[in-house]
Amino acid sequence: MNAIRKTAAVLAAAASFPLAGGALAFDTGYQQGSADASGQVTGAAGTNGSQNAAPTLEHCDRPFGKIAVYEPQDAFQRALMSYRLPSPTGLLRLMIQQSNCFIVVERGVAMKNIMQERRLSEGGLTRAGSNMGGGQMASADFVLTPEVVFSDNNAGGVGGGIVSSIGGLFGPLGRVAGAIAGGVRFKQAQTTLILADTRSGVQVAAAQGSSEKTDWALGGILGGAGGAIGLGTYESTAEGKVVASAFLNAYNNVVAATRGSPELNRDTRSLKQEAGTVTRAGASFEEGDVVAPKLARIRVYTAPAASAKLAAQSFQRGGEAVVEGKEKDGFIFIRGDGFEGWVEKHLIRKIQS
Repeated sequence: MNAIRKTAAVLAAAASFPLAGGALAFDTGYQQGSADASGQVTGAAGTNGSQNAAPTLEHCDRPFGKIAVYEPQDAFQRALMSYRLPSPTGLLRLMIQQSNCFIVVERGVAMKNIMQERRLSEGGLTRAGSNMGGGQMASADFVLTPEVVFSDNNAGGVGGGIVSSIGGLFGPLGRVAGAIAGGVRFKQAQTTLILADTRSGVQVAAAQGSSEKTDWALGGILGGAGGAIGLGTYESTAEGKVVASAFLNAYNNVVAATRGSPELNRDTRSLKQEAGTVTRAGASFEEGDVVAPKLARIRVYTAPAASAKLAAQSFQRGGEAVVEGKEKDGFIFIRGDGFEGWVEKHLIRKIQS
């Protein structure tokens, strides 16, 4: 009971320290951009849509295209780590999918695991019929690169001096109150999102976002002689919520900058359609590639189906044809010397690009 009373007294003493002419107080108000934030980045997203998305998050009727979210530069990563915050890419990917303005393709840490599965298949270690191979992965139309800058309070945070004072006066119990009092880490986060076209390398959009909050980042208390540390996530700390809110503001500005621009709209299906498409593994062909048959003679069809009518001429060994770019259901359209039509994709090979 004495320990409890001492702890309560320490917390009360911490709350009574004057700051800028007033006492420390909890303030849960957010200010995002020029208007109050009405929500945080929460919920989930899948092929059937989003759940519990932030009320302020922009939403699109159809995706502009496919997007890859890349890690921020090392300097920005270190700035986030100084507040015990992880990379913001997961946060951005969640809000992008919830908005339905882009389809997110994997280019992060999980890409290593995807390539590992493909190497297993190439090595003959996966089961027959696994359908893992070339020509299956979706390409990104855009890349998004995040940046973040913090506007700090006085050196070490507003509560920096209080931490050492309370800790010196009350020992271990003082460190508990000191961790709480020292939680005011910065007053504003400013974020930037850069959107670039993957084919041309041209920057097509850039947007800034900002968010402010005055709050205490309540620490998690470690047992023994450990002391206290911040939880360091975007949902459980004041710092994380400020940064998440700033990125939400910046992403909404990216959507506003790209919405209504026909030149930025790619021929992209819905996420449900993309997820439901299982492409047969095989070589990848582009329009203009020169191909040859793998067999002495392969059939040429008037439509992309084995039941379709045969073309007047077959594709014979020694001959060459040019890929026209059309592909459907495992068939690809080619044009040769005196013939044109659909052939089974796995029966041809590329000899020139």
